[in-house]
Amino acid sequence: MITRPEAEKILKQYGQEHVLDHFDSLDEDEKKSLLEQIETLDFSVLRSLKDRSAVSTRGEFSPLSAMSREEIVKREKEFYDKGVSVIKEGKVAALLLAGGMGTRLGSDDPKGMFDIGITKHVYIFQRIIENLLEVVRDTDTWIMLFVMTSEKNHDATVSFLKEHDYFGYREDRIIFFKQDMAPACDENGRVYMESRSRISTSPNGNAGWYSSLIRAGLDKVIADEGIEWINIFAVDNVLQRICDPCFVGATVISDVSVGAKVVKKAAPDERVGVMCLEDGRPSIVEYYELSKEMMEAKDDRGEPAYNYGVILNYLFREKDLKAILDKDMPPHVVEKKIQHIDKDGNLIKPDAPNGFKFEQLVLDMIHRLSSCLPYEVVREKEFAPIKNSEGVDSPDTARELCRKNGIEL
Repeated sequence: MITRPEAEKILKQYGQEHVLDHFDSLDEDEKKSLLEQIETLDFSVLRSLKDRSAVSTRGEFSPLSAMSREEIVKREKEFYDKGVSVIKEGKVAALLLAGGMGTRLGSDDPKGMFDIGITKHVYIFQRIIENLLEVVRDTDTWIMLFVMTSEKNHDATVSFLKEHDYFGYREDRIIFFKQDMAPACDENGRVYMESRSRISTSPNGNAGWYSSLIRAGLDKVIADEGIEWINIFAVDNVLQRICDPCFVGATVISDVSVGAKVVKKAAPDERVGVMCLEDGRPSIVEYYELSKEMMEAKDDRGEPAYNYGVILNYLFREKDLKAILDKDMPPHVVEKKIQHIDKDGNLIKPDAPNGFKFEQLVLDMIHRLSSCLPYEVVREKEFAPIKNSEGVDSPDTARELCRKNGIEL
């Protein structure tokens, strides 16, 4: 752990000396916690505020076709057999992005603890692990499962899964690690204090999983296990298939840096990111970046050219990730309401956005890779996200899709 003089030196470099304003009034545990936070936080992201327009600039978009269900079904045995072989060799791992809270669902617990059951308890974590267990049984192989938590939900997540005996998954094949955090600041780049002993922070985005994995020292596990492919996926989709052999096989056979599960869009303006090319390299165009011309564009079969939405389920080739780890991935500056204390230590709860958080996004990670396979899955069988408390992508819509797939709730 760094000393106070060392912390002062770091803070001075970024103009954040106020972080230690209340240091002398803290107890020893609080002092230790704050010094540890100063040591681990990446303050360099604050520099991106100087030119926000440059950070958000995108390149020239063009369509990227997907491997269709028709082709996948035609080559299913080839893909399945290859996928099973690679999984049995221990070359595939799963990584759950589980750092979120259930706030939008009206819960103070980690999102994965949300219960969608009707006649019995059925938790989001449970559904995800049950899906992965299907592949474990089919391949007779226990796949390494990394679970990325956050500062806010780590202890609760670990305790919950342990309490439920990991829903049948082998404990020695699960590894938890925390996502790196980024400081939150006001419009002038001055970091907010959550309390006298704590800097306001937020997770560093859905592309932060790999750097967080490495920082946690888990690259040694990857090397020791011989893991070559990592299937990352979000916590909120209760139907998604994880490390399924056909997807693995198709990605490996295609010899690409990353495979991306996609679904045909339900409507041209559906609020999902779309696979595309950006300046000739694979990327994702966000729904709000799609122009009317892009939404109306057709491919040579007369279908929408920008037709495949991502579901945050990717299979990355690990050696290619190593190659881009040191490349600069620009943080995205996001305006947010940030609770904080004022100079006198009074808690401020803003009614409107009052500052910025910094995130790295998967689309930037994909854009730095040379090749990508968009792989079409059937929406009704693999896409039941729970993002909202009601309406579209809510527990009710997820329950209905679970019932249609024969899942007892």
